[in-house]
Amino acid sequence: MANNSFRGAKHARRDEANHEAEFSCSLQELRSLMELRGTEAQAKIQNCYGDVNGLCARLRTSPVEGLDGNSEDISRRKKEFGQNVIPPKKPKTFLQLVWEALQDVTLIILEVAAIISLGLSFYRPPDAERKNCGSAAGGVEEDGEAEAGWIEGAAILLSVVCVVLVTAFNDWSKEKQFRGLQSRIEQEQKFTVVRGGQVIQINVSEIVVGDVAQVKYGDLLPTDGILIQSNDLKIDESSLTGESDHVKKSVNEDPMMLSGTHVMEGSGKMLVTAVGVNSQTGIIFTLLGAGEEGDADGEDKGEKEKKKKEKEKKKEERKKKEKKDKKSKKDNDKSKKGKNKDVEMEPLNEDGDPEKKNKNLPKKEKSVLQGKLTKLAVQIGKAGLLMSTLTVIILISRFLIDTFWIQGVPWAKECAPIYVQFMVKFFIIGVTVLVVAVPEGLPLAVTISLAYSVKKMMKDNNLVRHLDACETMGNATAICSDKTGTLTMNRMTVVQAYIAGCFYKQVPEPSKIPAKILDLLILGIGVNCAYTTKIMPPEKEGGLPRQVGNKTECALLGFARDLHRDYQSIRNEIPEEKLFKVYTFNSARKSMSTVLKNHDGSYRMFSKGASEILLKKCCKILIASGEPKDLKPRDRDHLVKKVIEPMASEGLRTICLAYRDFPAADGEPDWDNEAHILSSLTCIAVVGIEDPVRPEVPDAIKKCQRAGITVRMVTGDNINTARAIAIKCGILQPGDDFLCMEGKEFNRQIRNELGEIEQERIDKIWPKLRVLARSSPTDKHTLVKGIIDSTVLEQRQVVAVTGDGTNDGPALKKADVGFAMGIAGTDVAKEASDIILTDDNFTSIVKAVMWGRNVYDSISKFLQFQLTVNVVAVIVAFTGACITQDSPLKAVQMLWVNLIMDTFASLALATEPPTEALLLRNPYGRKKPLISRTMMKNILGHAIYQLTVIFLLLFLGETLFDIDSGRNAPLHAPPSEHYTIVFNTFVLMQIFNELNARKIHGERNVFEGMFKNPIFCSIILGTLIIQVIIVQFGGKPFSCVGLTIDQWLWCIFLGLGSLLWGQLVSSVPTNWLKFLKTAGHGTQQEEIPEEELEEMKDLDAIDHAEMELRRSQVLWCRGLNRIQTQIRVVNAFRDSVSPYEGLETPESRSSIHNFMSHPEFRIEDSEPQIPLIDENEDEDDAPTKRNSIVIPPPLTGLSNLPPLPSSPNQNNNAMDRVVPLHKDGSRPSLIPPNSAGLPPCPGSPLHSLETSL
Repeated sequence: MANNSFRGAKHARRDEANHEAEFSCSLQELRSLMELRGTEAQAKIQNCYGDVNGLCARLRTSPVEGLDGNSEDISRRKKEFGQNVIPPKKPKTFLQLVWEALQDVTLIILEVAAIISLGLSFYRPPDAERKNCGSAAGGVEEDGEAEAGWIEGAAILLSVVCVVLVTAFNDWSKEKQFRGLQSRIEQEQKFTVVRGGQVIQINVSEIVVGDVAQVKYGDLLPTDGILIQSNDLKIDESSLTGESDHVKKSVNEDPMMLSGTHVMEGSGKMLVTAVGVNSQTGIIFTLLGAGEEGDADGEDKGEKEKKKKEKEKKKEERKKKEKKDKKSKKDNDKSKKGKNKDVEMEPLNEDGDPEKKNKNLPKKEKSVLQGKLTKLAVQIGKAGLLMSTLTVIILISRFLIDTFWIQGVPWAKECAPIYVQFMVKFFIIGVTVLVVAVPEGLPLAVTISLAYSVKKMMKDNNLVRHLDACETMGNATAICSDKTGTLTMNRMTVVQAYIAGCFYKQVPEPSKIPAKILDLLILGIGVNCAYTTKIMPPEKEGGLPRQVGNKTECALLGFARDLHRDYQSIRNEIPEEKLFKVYTFNSARKSMSTVLKNHDGSYRMFSKGASEILLKKCCKILIASGEPKDLKPRDRDHLVKKVIEPMASEGLRTICLAYRDFPAADGEPDWDNEAHILSSLTCIAVVGIEDPVRPEVPDAIKKCQRAGITVRMVTGDNINTARAIAIKCGILQPGDDFLCMEGKEFNRQIRNELGEIEQERIDKIWPKLRVLARSSPTDKHTLVKGIIDSTVLEQRQVVAVTGDGTNDGPALKKADVGFAMGIAGTDVAKEASDIILTDDNFTSIVKAVMWGRNVYDSISKFLQFQLTVNVVAVIVAFTGACITQDSPLKAVQMLWVNLIMDTFASLALATEPPTEALLLRNPYGRKKPLISRTMMKNILGHAIYQLTVIFLLLFLGETLFDIDSGRNAPLHAPPSEHYTIVFNTFVLMQIFNELNARKIHGERNVFEGMFKNPIFCSIILGTLIIQVIIVQFGGKPFSCVGLTIDQWLWCIFLGLGSLLWGQLVSSVPTNWLKFLKTAGHGTQQEEIPEEELEEMKDLDAIDHAEMELRRSQVLWCRGLNRIQTQIRVVNAFRDSVSPYEGLETPESRSSIHNFMSHPEFRIEDSEPQIPLIDENEDEDDAPTKRNSIVIPPPLTGLSNLPPLPSSPNQNNNAMDRVVPLHKDGSRPSLIPPNSAGLPPCPGSPLHSLETSL
């Protein structure tokens, strides 16, 4: 009753709240409160409000019931305290994108040439002298044709405008897609709050000040708040303070919860006190200029914030000095850059990465594919430049020789403008050859293909956070998958139980269980499952009840219901506030315990956890009489053999339920001594929980194996359970000699006597390993790293990893592609991932592989088409110019061809949908060239056909068609039928060849699946229609004349010929053509000279194009670069030294709420069986205590080495970057193995790096 009256009072207070809109607490007041930390904050709350409940009263909310949730109240709060959104940066306007597109060098050259040509076409020399300027200049005046001389210049300008607009539009739509993706990721984020006494999930953006939010393990806090109640709560605040130690939070010591920080352990409730731009994250974003407010008021706010931040900075500095001056080096670097704002931000921005400003757009990473493409594009560009220069030189010299030597025309000043006009014409021809030769469509094709795939992958339940992850997936050779939820349905039910000495193969009748034991069991299940876990009525009539929260706990609650008992009545009797202490579940404990205080001062603790771990801590067991009996080691082994192993071999997860009484006579136990508290338990029951395999998984795994991808299961479950599920899924076939291992055994086998992990030892295990059971997150990370770094197979493995827990973060980040679970995944896991599986289903991964391979193939198709056009157009323009003094394809025509083959073809070929056939071949691997022999054969084969046809038409066309020859026409001659036919046939051959380009592995049927791609069909049709219009009505600007039906039919016939020829080409066996070279390899590491590697270290990925250009630079450029290089190398050590050539797991994580830096992952594996490593002897990857690594910073000599703040996140980021032990043999590791704490020895790359600087 008392309870009710208390609630009644709350209701009354809330009603008042609705009448007086005033909150007796201002925004400013709350902001200044949130600036305080720890005991200061606690004191302030006590002085001003009494306690948190006092603050709740002032904010008109109830700590138990939360807000009442009426929309009027919510909107008033939004108006008063702001919304929980951080305004994104303004996107680039279309005009800015146009301006960027105009920066293209070839386009600028064309514009200049066109303008000169325009200017000169208006100049009229006196008629008299015209005749004396040589034969090439004469005979133009009649028909007033010369008046149209300006048209060519204008047409070139116009086509440049077209190209620019198309490029800008593509960029714009790409940006728009990114923003769509962004908002999609943000809408996915939900958070649990209490409103009107009901626990509900709402969008993060809907949270308002005064809400009561429930926080639990794995959450990323979306707002600032003050704790109302907590269990064993530990927060990782490294994203704000840079301190990697977890901060314990409790109502009495440190109740301040800050946005952007991660909950690493425990659970609790907090009162939301600051949202959006007023929260800690928001303030930082405002400082970084992400939310630029235009009005002066906004500016004032910015100033205030700066002042505040400075205050905060000083405070932080004080804290820092008490700890250790870890950051001084970073500060110096920053001030070198002269970014004052960032220096001011320093204590907050742990990554030392001011470039985090562009949070909203993922940064452009160079993936493997882009690396290969850039290199290829540079090579082609060079060839094009050579050809175009040659063309211009030949044209000019022929003209000069012809005019002044053969015709013997004397030099006359009046003729100079005419000669200049010729020069400009030649120059324009040269530039158009260059334009056609440079494949600027390549980057476009990649972007379109990736963007298109990403959009379509949404429908296949893949939410891609980093574009290149989708292409990397196509190369995947190994997938390390979780079991629960990915391979199984994550709908758990208790199906077997061992209670009171009896083993029940199905859930027993309640009457069979002694009442005393049953009461204990139900009480234990009720209080020792998180209160956020519940079983709700089904959404549809007759459906299964909905499981909310942790699925294993849901199974136990369901078990209570199957025993016809109601767990909710127990929870109502013992609300969460009354629990004395909770030891929450984490990967080290593998159990959860809750302590209740009895009226007589004694305590009772309930525990549940992995059966083989908890049973070791039990010394008694309840028997049929309801009394405890001693549990001897022999009985325990018997229990394991007769109960736990049979359950596990059927694929059940086994959970042990136990309790312990602490009598009042023994005095207050030491609650912090966990080992003591969690011992001498009494076992109540062991239950077997079934989690059925998803029906579609075995088929998906078969597909993976056929596609050359190895699937490994990494799970925290019992080894027998894991093996049973692996056999059901098809990961293990009966009779295979593959390994199933436990984490402990794995750790024992990969470590040497000193307890250090050795790559050679991992290499002996991983090729055979298929199931890793009872594994800690650290083992998962070790395995992934071991496979990636392995050099046993000639191809480097590309590993995809799935994860859902906070502790999977390091493995997700280390992997080439990290998949996080959209439903079961914690925010931290999503943050570290590249792709989010919105349905948590393994089959979606297979879809991602298909899309990834499809991207690769699409690019190859485009290349095959593009290069054929390039080769033909360049050769035709070149030979034509040399022989006939004029390019058969005019500048404007070339630009049209360029538009077809670059922009339109990239759209048409990059949007081919994937087919199942893609999964019938092995992955290409990272070193496979983009252009295979088959493609080279196709390119050259079609080029031969097209060149033959064009040259026949060019030199014999006038006789074949009985028309006037178009060769050797004077300067402004009208367009001829002859050249129109050449142009038309050329374009039609390209259009039909685009069909051939759809197949790159030498398939016969080029039409297969064509109509599944509407974009392709519409582009082919559109191009045809525009071509007809250009030829018939293009006139002078396009140098075209209308053709007759007969001529059109001949052109189409010659075009169709390329389809027939294609059949002929694919009949030639590729292995006859051994002399054909492949092209478009990724740069091998060995090809890059040592010192260039050093210079490259600042780049996030080794950019092959820049490398090509760099090599050709003269030495003095390097002199200028020296100073920059010094700073860069320092940064390189601080930021990233990319371990693999193109593939760096992208660092920028692109959601608003995740902000600043990635969570630090602190994994301390407290299992004694894993040999712990001494502080001083460091090793590659033991995520056991490691705070002793000192990496010598370059350029500071070896004095005063600042220790690197090291936590296993650095373990997984910085460590892998800075200490690549035994990576590829070909690449010198930055620090020799086993010398992590030593100064670099002479001869080590670090040493040479210092000396070279």
